[in-house]
Amino acid sequence: METGELLCLVGPSGCGKTTLLKCVGGLLAPTAGRITLSGKPVSGPPPGMAFVFQEYGRSLFPWMRVGENVELPLRQKGLSRTRRRELVADALESVALSDAVAAYPWQLSGGMQQRVAIARALAYEPQVLLMDEPFAAVDAQTRADLEDLVRRLWRERGMTILFVTHDIDEAVYLGERVLVLSASPTVVQEQLTVDLPAERDQLHTRVDPRFAELRTHVYQQIQAAKRGVPQDGVTTSDTPPPR
Repeated sequence: METGELLCLVGPSGCGKTTLLKCVGGLLAPTAGRITLSGKPVSGPPPGMAFVFQEYGRSLFPWMRVGENVELPLRQKGLSRTRRRELVADALESVALSDAVAAYPWQLSGGMQQRVAIARALAYEPQVLLMDEPFAAVDAQTRADLEDLVRRLWRERGMTILFVTHDIDEAVYLGERVLVLSASPTVVQEQLTVDLPAERDQLHTRVDPRFAELRTHVYQQIQAAKRGVPQDGVTTSDTPPPR
């Protein structure tokens, strides 16, 4: 990955997307090859990396208030209490949850709980943010809002984001690049550059003919990956078709 990139990872079910993400995050050791961050091997969770999981209900502590949940990982960094509170306040403001600082997670909707999980990651000030199907458990409207939130935070904070999803539309909407994995034994089937405008929104981007072309191409690649054969004769963003 390039520094500051938003890369989406897709592929057939069971191909190892989450396993790869855990290896990148230092939560699993690869059985072959190696993972490096800024040229240094990853042998455990790197200090400049944060993780947002799919199951927000299990990643937040229900007996702790929102502010305490967001602050928790900061206590490992040796920061002063004042600095921790500044980072918590900034992160919650970034996800529009400043008013929920004293609430408990169980008092919030699913979408709001996932915003808390994102805020906790932001407060850690990561260089790299790993996201494992973070919006799979929320409704469609909330999912669209959270997708736009990720795009906005990525632009504002300049983080590198590796985003795993089963949703092809989501991958094309979010990513600057989409990495398509094959079925197991897994290899990279294709790296697709998403040549959509940098400014994206749910109303206009998703009806753009180019969005439909890219989505169709990724779908074809995944179907081909399930069959274990390469998919030829389709258009990639490197050679855009005539409009």
